[in-house]
Amino acid sequence: MLLAGQVLEVLLGGLLSGVLYSLVALGFVLIFKASGVFNFAQGAMVLLAGLALVRCLDYLTHHQVPAWAAVALALTFAAAIMALTAWLVERFVLGPLVNQDGLTLFMSTIGATFVLEGASQMIFGSDVYPLRLFPTDAWIVGDNIFPGGILINKLDVWGGLIAGVLVAGLAIFFQNTKTGRALRAVADDHAAAQSVGIPISWIWFVVWLVAGLVALVAATVWGTKLGVQFSITFLALKALPVLIIGGFTSVPGAIVGGLIVGAGEK
Repeated sequence: MLLAGQVLEVLLGGLLSGVLYSLVALGFVLIFKASGVFNFAQGAMVLLAGLALVRCLDYLTHHQVPAWAAVALALTFAAAIMALTAWLVERFVLGPLVNQDGLTLFMSTIGATFVLEGASQMIFGSDVYPLRLFPTDAWIVGDNIFPGGILINKLDVWGGLIAGVLVAGLAIFFQNTKTGRALRAVADDHAAAQSVGIPISWIWFVVWLVAGLVALVAATVWGTKLGVQFSITFLALKALPVLIIGGFTSVPGAIVGGLIVGAGEK
């Protein structure tokens, strides 16, 4: 029974860790599904969102703003930074490249990655900043069945719940809203979408804004787990096998791929 408990604990830990990878992968899926662009800058967006959040939170806490108000204001500030980033990317990176091939658009996101990483560290600093928005201790369950019980990290559970809410929300957004359907039309054919009156610039702004907000959510969880630091950008590499397994256009597939990668990693 001891061995069975250890195996189950490792498996559950891997599955829950995989869901955290899915949070990053969702940003890739969202932009690729809506615009046909593989966004290499998603990891840098997680870094930017995390730094904006934690630095604003530190400033407000230092000035003795109540904790609940400080968190709300810091999240609002970080969301505004991601909205500004979405506008700048659409205006100066993707806007001039409408109707270009996918490789050109992909290369433009690589350039955006370096700009975002440099700007993030220049504005907010390059230290490791701790972030504590979620509990990080563990539950002990099944101790009446398995000797010593099974440890389940509360942060991983929170990440799983958040990922589930995001998947449900994004699925509804793409399938049941006019904007979601327009996003899919743009991904299929830019020129055809323009010919029927779909504003490409607005659609790209919306999809990068939503991807930025998804990056902010990922930053809150990963920042609590690892601290907000430059290496958080490498989470994008963890998302690649998730995307390959789950598919570049499937929101539920990102979760399934994350579960498989997380379990396999453990």
